[in-house]
Amino acid sequence: MEYYTLPASFLIFIPFFLLIFKQLVPKSTNLPPGPRPWHLLGNLLQIGKTPHVSLAKFAQIHGPLISVKLGTQLVVVASSPASAAEILKSQDRLLSVRSVPKVATYELSVIDQHSIVFSSDLSNQWKFLRAFCRTHLFSPKAVESQAALREKKVSEMMNFLRSRKGETVKISEILFGTILNTLGNLFFSKDLCDLDYETNTSGIKHVIRKFVELGAMPNISEFYPLFDALDLQGLRKQTEIYQNRLVNIWSEIVKEKRQAISRSSSDFLDAMIDNGFSDLQVDILLMELISAGSDTTTSTIEWAMAELLRNKGAMRKLKAELASKLGENDIITESNVSELPYLAACVKETLRIHPPTPFLIPRRAPETCKIMDYTIPKNSKLFVNAWAIGRDSNTWEDALSFRPERFLNSNVDFRGQDFEFIPFGAGRRICPGLGFARQEIQLILASLIHYFEWSLPNGEDPMQIDMKEKFGVTLQKEKSLLAVPK
Repeated sequence: MEYYTLPASFLIFIPFFLLIFKQLVPKSTNLPPGPRPWHLLGNLLQIGKTPHVSLAKFAQIHGPLISVKLGTQLVVVASSPASAAEILKSQDRLLSVRSVPKVATYELSVIDQHSIVFSSDLSNQWKFLRAFCRTHLFSPKAVESQAALREKKVSEMMNFLRSRKGETVKISEILFGTILNTLGNLFFSKDLCDLDYETNTSGIKHVIRKFVELGAMPNISEFYPLFDALDLQGLRKQTEIYQNRLVNIWSEIVKEKRQAISRSSSDFLDAMIDNGFSDLQVDILLMELISAGSDTTTSTIEWAMAELLRNKGAMRKLKAELASKLGENDIITESNVSELPYLAACVKETLRIHPPTPFLIPRRAPETCKIMDYTIPKNSKLFVNAWAIGRDSNTWEDALSFRPERFLNSNVDFRGQDFEFIPFGAGRRICPGLGFARQEIQLILASLIHYFEWSLPNGEDPMQIDMKEKFGVTLQKEKSLLAVPK
């Protein structure tokens, strides 16, 4: 088993703080069951580097709602539709409080005022930000108005792939660049990167990936809040470096737009400026939207491509559906993509097996409460294991197999009402961009499959594609998918 790695310097603190920690750890009764914790370390060494898998295995032993100790932090994990519904529906109002990551470089008061993701409660300011984003980005009307832009960026991706016919390409890099440029035009009316990843090895893609990666790294400060101010691993310092680099990418654009007497474009940044957003408000909102929107969509489409290459029957059915609706040289539009049920089923099945985030963004119990008759102490963290729920054999027949047919003639959807399928969450904190994500994923996947025949380099067997996962904020393939378009 792989273990979380703690710095060697941390070990010298153990003898001195053992007694202190024993006093700090609350003694609670009637907790959800779980594996027995070790002194001081709790269950840290039992979790490993794939906690979504380890915690799913614990749930199979101890039940759908379990508790584990990560250092001194009590974590309650829901791993079934019923336990998820308790948190995300029955007690959604109370348990919508966020747990702000310890790598956050802003004061909590700033996060509460300006963050749409990590604002600790559902304040009026948070409601305003959600409504603002919905109006300008995520409402059905807004998503429909963006269709021409998404289609243009996908067309550019197709042209780039045509220039690489017969060559091995790294799917994730091309997807990531396309999605970033789509977001760049929505937010700033300009592209953010070059699709030619071989000549463009630095820049915004590297900065975003590093920024997201730092947020997912095991952090001593999360396990032992007493050490928070020390930042023993330097994660907060590193996060600040990449955060500043990310902000610098658009700071000049913001400055120019603020100084302009008139603006020819009308994008999301214009809307923020016209509504009186400060530079700090602009920076925080853009960081959250760009990092969340690019990484998750990229990983979902890459997983879909990998699954379709491995499942020839599903690939044939999808190609036949596309061929029956579209001519060989027809331009794929979002309007005709929406009429493809098997394509939608393939996307849903990918999201079931490979949810964009293995755990929904953690919540926190602001006061002691009850979930499924168990006592949840105040300040416990609450995880919902979307990965485990999507693979629950009690809910899904042949749960580990890629079978898009299960979603044909099915009303199960990911809009937060069906708790056996919650890749985008549910309740008040549901991902506001799921409608945008659906359109982007379906359009790109349909284009990749319809316009190209795909094979693996050197004639490799698709069944040998490495499907190992790399745990993080998003659930990525450990080895990027390499394929040849023809």
